[in-house]
Amino acid sequence: MGTDIERSDRPSERRSRPLATACGVLALVAGAVTACAAEPEEPQPEQASGSLIRGDVTTVERSDLESRFDDAGLEGTFVLYDAASRVITVVDPELAEVRRPPASTFTIANTLIGLETGAVADVDEVLPYGGEPQPVPEWEQDMGLRDAFPSSNVPVHQELARRVGHEPMAAWVDRLDYGNRDIGAADAVDRFWLEGPLEISAHEQTEFLALLAREELPVDPAHQEAVHEISLVEEGEDYRLHAETGWAADVEPASGWFVGWVERDSGVHAFALRVEIEEDADAELREPVARDLLAELEVLPPEGA
Repeated sequence: MGTDIERSDRPSERRSRPLATACGVLALVAGAVTACAAEPEEPQPEQASGSLIRGDVTTVERSDLESRFDDAGLEGTFVLYDAASRVITVVDPELAEVRRPPASTFTIANTLIGLETGAVADVDEVLPYGGEPQPVPEWEQDMGLRDAFPSSNVPVHQELARRVGHEPMAAWVDRLDYGNRDIGAADAVDRFWLEGPLEISAHEQTEFLALLAREELPVDPAHQEAVHEISLVEEGEDYRLHAETGWAADVEPASGWFVGWVERDSGVHAFALRVEIEEDADAELREPVARDLLAELEVLPPEGA
């Protein structure tokens, strides 16, 4: 059985498609853009140097920020979506479109689905972990989703998925338009997000998270608010950081995630960082690299500020 070997190092604290148009989503391919138009014979407008256009969303490639991954000895990508100004900042556009299993970042959607289907009454209903030894000692206890979320408690979320059931889960993953929307066969209902077939790209993560942050998912607003509450990891004078980590260790290549959104007076900034995990120490760099990039892009204050 696949496991998401998250460490217990929680980071210090309708329906809309904002990144697509009726004519389709544009492909971001290393500086090239393929666009669609109602009148294909008309020339496309000239685009600013260094920018890509995805529907009515401007996407700016920041190749200069790739050094942040190089300095950390990592291969990865980062996407930031400013939902108010409708601007995407992307580091390595090709990797940003590559899908990988979401691992424990799926606990965000799993919690929403569990609440929406009535598999749990609320985020405080205690779920059993099953009594088996776990790679993370903190997981070896029954707990509600409020506590299971920050600890990325895999067995508790597996129990939740089994309670939801295969058909309702498949229907909701499809309705949420989550990644490739493929949860596989019924016998994979408690591991499809850990080892596949469910996969999602960094770009798709930010689309989903921006909708959640703005309470625009096709889900009861009260359930979206509940996820807002349990995903809050840090609050400053003028910002609130919501985040979750993920580590798909039983697939090749192993991927590590740090995803979430930042609320500021200027609006919602959804983000997703994904890196290739070659050794355990790489996983410890997910949050620091993401925070560094968020500070550089003036979404979070600089460290120590």
